[in-house]
Amino acid sequence: MKKLSSYALLALTTLLLASCGNTKNIPYFQNSKDFVPEESRYLYDARIMPKDLLTITVSTVNPEAAAPFNQTVPTALNMSTRTSYSQPALQTYLVDNYGFIEFPIIGSLNVSGLTKSACEKMIHDKIQPYMNANENPVVTVRMANYKISVLGEVARPGMYQVGNEKINILEALAQAGDLTIYGVRDSVKLIREDATGKKEIHSLNLNDANIISSPYYYLQQNDIVYVEPNKVKARNSNIGTSTTLWFTATSILISLTSLMYNILK
Repeated sequence: MKKLSSYALLALTTLLLASCGNTKNIPYFQNSKDFVPEESRYLYDARIMPKDLLTITVSTVNPEAAAPFNQTVPTALNMSTRTSYSQPALQTYLVDNYGFIEFPIIGSLNVSGLTKSACEKMIHDKIQPYMNANENPVVTVRMANYKISVLGEVARPGMYQVGNEKINILEALAQAGDLTIYGVRDSVKLIREDATGKKEIHSLNLNDANIISSPYYYLQQNDIVYVEPNKVKARNSNIGTSTTLWFTATSILISLTSLMYNILK
């Protein structure tokens, strides 16, 4: 009977080990020795797209000169039985589907596809004629709703705000707590929508160091990163909660077999 129990235990152990999967694809940048860093030398600068929410600030030596271009809106606060208003906040500008915003005094501006610095220069040149000759306005443009989403086999899936408007695929995964051991590292999916509404899906190989030179290394606003589960996780998912019941049933069966053997011997 001891041999029977040993065989059953060996079978269970073999089944568990078989589910461990192959670990050779776990490390990132497996060919890092072959990577050529010169090919990745460029500075990323986000470009404005439809549905971006912009904050635009104009600063001058004389505050009154910039006031017409810095529209504000009151911020309501709920105070138990009454509503009061805090200090006014700067007006935000929603880029429409055609890439335009409506800016005070100037009117419609096409900002789609521009970097922040290009947008700042354009607005500067547009408002300069409204200033005195000794005024040199400083224009600051920020994207108020720059965000990315990370889904699938990561520790903390969710939507993440990007304060500095620059994030790469590794930083995005780091914010989400990195891939779990079940995440497929050589085929991470990137879902991206361009300024025309066209959606594309790109596959990124984190095992390949050359990803640093990829045009998809830096993420754009509203990008979605999806990490697929590997075969082990998919197989376990199909089994679901029945796994525990299966092992329990097997344990009971072994116990009954042992009992019957002792009775009948």
